[in-house]
Amino acid sequence: MDRKGSIPLMKRWSINLETEEYVADKNLIIQDAIGAIRETAVGGYVNLAVAPDHGNPDAYLVPALLERFGDAVQIRFVDQCGCGGYVYRVDVLRSPSPAA
Repeated sequence: MDRKGSIPLMKRWSINLETEEYVADKNLIIQDAIGAIRETAVGGYVNLAVAPDHGNPDAYLVPALLERFGDAVQIRFVDQCGCGGYVYRVDVLRSPSPAA
């Protein structure tokens, strides 16, 4: 959706990237994590709950997000839940560049 439209960006929220479609497709995790960050207001954050099936997200998700958003975001590991999934918090520090 066009951000100039009527739906406001979210300030503090979480997205579940642990369901079956994410277990089957690592690229979908990356794609939807990028989308979630784009839907988060500057000064806000999104918690990413990530399926464990593709290994540690430090190896694939975090590098992809840093490549896309650079220093416009701060990413930190929060916890690994009992099911094996990972939780990351992404703080949006400034608006990402239009190419992001």
